[in-house]
Order: sequence, then structure tokens, then C-alpha cells
Amino acid sequence: MPAAFKPLPILALMLLFSLSLAAQAEALKVPDPGPKDTCPVCGMFVAKYPEWIATVLYQDGHAHHFDGAKDLFKYLFDLPRWAPGHQEKDMTAIAVTEYYGLSRIPAREAWYVIGSDVPGPMGHEFVPLATEADAKEFLRDHAGKRILRFDEVTPDLPAKLDKGTFD
Repeated sequence: MPAAFKPLPILALMLLFSLSLAAQAEALKVPDPGPKDTCPVCGMFVAKYPEWIATVLYQDGHAHHFDGAKDLFKYLFDLPRWAPGHQEKDMTAIAVTEYYGLSRIPAREAWYVIGSDVPGPMGHEFVPLATEADAKEFLRDHAGKRILRFDEVTPDLPAKLDKGTFD
């Protein structure tokens, strides 16, 4: 090993990774909800639950905020019901709040744990994590049932979570 080379300590690597996630969220340019913003699916005031916020941002700058990934998925699976006149092709960003760091990350890149002992504002929730390792740790630590990626969430799954079934 060259004398000038010194391996980065684990803490420094973790910091770099965390800055990378922050940069991803910053690149999304997703606005925070205001105190009067309500979830289009359930009607709850979203800003009251900052650790669960999910957001869809449209090309015209309009944003819809959600009090959790579960309502975000309901919205995405039935856009005509929850957002008449809006289309998926006009979305510029979809973000969720990552559980451990509480940073906003791209929803399509997150890992989701279901069936855990950590309730969201509306009960059983998709818990977004930034990495597979975080998802596995969360699953172990919080009695989770499954880990899913964004594209593995099916239209029936949010309703199953509402009922407490996690198959």
C-alpha cells in the first residue's frame, strides 16, 4: 500500500454516504408541506407528521403531500380518483422520508418494510429505508414481515396493510 494512501475510517464513509443521500433529496427539490396542506387520500394535516411525509411534485410546481408512503401508493395506483386532471407523465419527483435519517429520498430507490411494530399516522405503514442493509436491520429490530422495492408494491397491498394483513 502506498505511504500516501490511508483508508477512510468507517465514520467518514458513513458521512459521505449520508451526504450522498442528502444530495439526492436536494436534487429532487421537493418542497415541504405547509401547515394547511392535507393528504389528498385521507385528509390529515401532513406537516404534523414530518417523519412520515411523502410527496409527489408535478412539472408545474404543484405538490401533493401524504402522511405516509401507504397513502402515497394508494394515490399512485388510483390517480383519477385522488387527483383528477393530474397524470403520471407530469410528475417530476416522488419522495418519501427515510426512517433513520429523516431525509427525503427518491421513492423509487427506497426499500420498504411492512408488518413492523412501528405504526405510522394511519396505522400499519410502508416504512421507507435508504439501503437494503438498513431495511434488513429495521426488519430484525422491529419484527417486520417483508422488505419490498417500489415496483414490488401491488395495488392491493395498501388496503391489506389497512387490515393488518402482510402476506
